[in-house]
Amino acid sequence: MALTASPAAQLRTAARIRGVLSPVITPFKADLSPDAERFVRHCKWLLQNGCSGLAIFGTNSEANSLSVEEKLTLLAALIHAGVPGSALMPGTGHCALPATVRLTANALKMGCAGVLMLPPFYYKGVTDEGLYRYFSEVIERVGDERLRVYLYHIPPVSQVPISLKLIGRLLSKYPGIVAGVKDSSGDWSNTKAMLEEFGKSGFDVFAGSEAFLLDNLRHGGVGCITATGNVNPGPIDNVYRNWRSADADQLQAGIGATRKIMQKYPMIPALKAVVAHFGNDPQWRTVRPPLVELEQAQEAALIPELKGAGFSMPGLAG
Repeated sequence: MALTASPAAQLRTAARIRGVLSPVITPFKADLSPDAERFVRHCKWLLQNGCSGLAIFGTNSEANSLSVEEKLTLLAALIHAGVPGSALMPGTGHCALPATVRLTANALKMGCAGVLMLPPFYYKGVTDEGLYRYFSEVIERVGDERLRVYLYHIPPVSQVPISLKLIGRLLSKYPGIVAGVKDSSGDWSNTKAMLEEFGKSGFDVFAGSEAFLLDNLRHGGVGCITATGNVNPGPIDNVYRNWRSADADQLQAGIGATRKIMQKYPMIPALKAVVAHFGNDPQWRTVRPPLVELEQAQEAALIPELKGAGFSMPGLAG
């Protein structure tokens, strides 16, 4: 059955999630099982300290090292702990179509604001036609015009790009349902092209790093979904809140400096090391193989450099 959004659904943009979103890092216990208690605690800290929303099960969440059941359990833990679904944009894209459908339908059932959907990324060199069929099949099987899909363009990792032509075709078929994109290409010219092509049609463009936040906002974007939102949400949100102010470029330079410090190191272990240190909780350092923890020498360099730049995580240690 063909599914298209009604005019009312197409106009449902007021409640869409905007601002600074964090792809929340996933804590693991000593046995490498997800730690729901720490996860909920960190998610609540993020929402209290600058994040407008949480893109759980993103790249920096080690999402592709988590099973479908583990993701379902963690999402349920958040909802049951009082985290509003309206603040959540879980990653649901898997290589296996049934897994994507199941996670997407569950996110909708739990009241999530939308889903962030990777393309199927194992097979390389696939055509736009194949990707269109994949996204279309997910949308049709979920079969609910309340669905909001945010496409996840991250070719440096997935090696499967989401082209402007593909976005245009999906928007034509599913206006309102295909709601936006996270552009993690690292290429501002690509983000700008998305904004110029689709930004005036109700298609929300999130930059994949706060490095592009101010430029994104000035060109009609709606925010960023960024790894360092896990540790620096307040200052990043300050740029989002004050991007029209005279101080905007200075504020952007400040968050850019913190980003440059963090990206000297493997990002996921570095984020976890920072949370472990400032939260006084060593268990946060644990990552799931094939990732490995930050080396002691790396952490010994990272933490003092952050402190020297005036970095802090207020209230994290509780």
